[in-house]
Amino acid sequence: MTKLTALIPTGNEIHNIEAVIDSVAFADEILVVDSFSTDGTYEKAMKKATRVLRREFDYFSAQKNWAIPQAKYEWILLVDADERITPELKAEIQAILKDPNPDLVAYWIGRTNHFMGQQVHHSGWKNDKVIRLFKRDYCSYEDKKVHEEIIADGEIGSLKQKLNHNTYSTFDAYVEKMNRYAWLQAQDYDKKTKVITPYHFMIKPFWGFFKHFIIQGGFRDGFVGFTIGYMQAYVVFMRYVKLWLIRKGRA
Repeated sequence: MTKLTALIPTGNEIHNIEAVIDSVAFADEILVVDSFSTDGTYEKAMKKATRVLRREFDYFSAQKNWAIPQAKYEWILLVDADERITPELKAEIQAILKDPNPDLVAYWIGRTNHFMGQQVHHSGWKNDKVIRLFKRDYCSYEDKKVHEEIIADGEIGSLKQKLNHNTYSTFDAYVEKMNRYAWLQAQDYDKKTKVITPYHFMIKPFWGFFKHFIIQGGFRDGFVGFTIGYMQAYVVFMRYVKLWLIRKGRA
């Protein structure tokens, strides 16, 4: 069977690190790249992973692009700390590695998302998918601060099974995460946003909520869907507040 490196980027993920490593235990190498965690993540990873490297975090795509060439094996399975490989997905990945398609350099994997203890069926997350199984030397992340995706030099396939994604630990932690995303997004949007107007502070946040809660069926997810829609609006608003602060030199 073709050998596999499981790559796990981490940063203060003490509540996730053991379970995510256990879910990729079938990999020939488990490589954790930690951004100098202060909560014990690094120490836990050292006990369970094959290798643990440390690098100061700047932004997501830069961290991952640094980590990818460190993998020992050509095929990489990249898993965030809040994701889990199910037994069904494991079996599908192993079947692919047993007889790899020479024409494919990467695979899309769907995600089953959970938020506030509930599986989310709508709210814009229904068809969520990410490229997570890929060849080391043919793939890298686009240079974006957030919501980065793999750019593959070759054909991309799709897996049938999904990985589990639990984006929520506590509400305070989620708000902190969204604030961090808004700050990184502001840096990306500085390159493509001209003059900031009331449109950016009022219409765009409202549209963010309307799209997720109404158009994408978030109302079907009940209060959880409402919360997702509200937080999407909040992130859009904070993105432009932070962009305004950057341009005023007050960030």
